[in-house]
Amino acid sequence: MHWLARETGRIHVCGHRGHSIAAPENTAAALRANHAAGGTTAEIDTVLTADGQIVVIHDLTVDRTTDGSGVVADMTLEQVRALDAGAWFGAGFAGERVPTLAEAIGLARSLGLGLEVEVKEKRDLPRYARALAAVLEDPADRDAVMMISFDHAHLRDLKRAIPGLKTGGICHARYGDPVGLARAADLDELCVDLSPFHPDDARALHDAGIAIPCHAYRPEVMAAADRAGLGWTDGLRGWLADGLIDTLSGDDVAWCAAMVAGAQVGARA
Repeated sequence: MHWLARETGRIHVCGHRGHSIAAPENTAAALRANHAAGGTTAEIDTVLTADGQIVVIHDLTVDRTTDGSGVVADMTLEQVRALDAGAWFGAGFAGERVPTLAEAIGLARSLGLGLEVEVKEKRDLPRYARALAAVLEDPADRDAVMMISFDHAHLRDLKRAIPGLKTGGICHARYGDPVGLARAADLDELCVDLSPFHPDDARALHDAGIAIPCHAYRPEVMAAADRAGLGWTDGLRGWLADGLIDTLSGDDVAWCAAMVAGAQVGARA
């Protein structure tokens, strides 16, 4: 799996939490909806169960996105899998289950999706690393994922422990030396929110061979920012056309896909 647009010949379209406006987040249904809407990659979130299995869920508890209650780290995989992870979103999704990371990778590969896998685990990172190594034993599975986190030091440790692993650090701020930041943790990409995105930083990162996913916001948030004079939509179009973004991610996959398609038609790079 290639993550730099200059290597793939296209900008990736990534659905946040699978495709969180069209299906219950972090489920198989969300991955399928992502693919159907034009996604080429998907961001998902992961934590550990009590018996050391990596499951795909955003929160440390099951309360918000299932019909159950409790802390994931205190529940076995069997207990987590018994919960309904879809009915809260809509009756048509009743019966969706919390997938394991291995299941999510298998489905994503069958759909031709790459996965940006965020580490949400907080309680036992060494155990998470061991479990991840087991899940990614097959080099083809390892190649299909980019492990991402706000904890860049943990990503550095994961990369040292798992040969061939690709990692991306998440940033919600602008830094004085983004290349130095990425190199300090041996990152393959720096995931930047749209608000602090700056084209000079993007050029420097690309010169260093570091990929740049940019996370955009829901269309109504983008429209409000434009009314306030921030010019996010026009800026994003230009940066995409200039080849400064390798992956455009967001909750609305169809909107992201349309932005990417429009920018590539009139590319300025």
